[in-house]
Amino acid sequence: MLSFPSTLRIFIALEPCDLRAGMNTLHAFVADKLKENPKDKALFVFTNKRRRLIKVLHFDGTGLWLMTKRLEEGTFFWPKAAQEGQVKLEFKPEAFTMLTDGIDMHGARPRGWYER
Repeated sequence: MLSFPSTLRIFIALEPCDLRAGMNTLHAFVADKLKENPKDKALFVFTNKRRRLIKVLHFDGTGLWLMTKRLEEGTFFWPKAAQEGQVKLEFKPEAFTMLTDGIDMHGARPRGWYER
């Protein structure tokens, strides 16, 4: 199980990508399509059309990480754009952990008493 600090920014690319792409292509995608600085200490998460594979790009200050997870069965939950033209969504680390653990978040919401 992965864990991340609550201050870490996590961006989900809403549209599927060709995940044969490597670090350089995803780095360019972050800058060109997501309009974010790939060298920010953030996670940038991508999936393919079938949503059985994710790649995560992360610059830790010393170098670029590329992490991959492939599901043996089923698919990853993937959010849809709320507005036309929306290309990314910012996730909290807890939501990202649920995504990577295979939890379907459709219809999920925090309880009214839960405040941070």
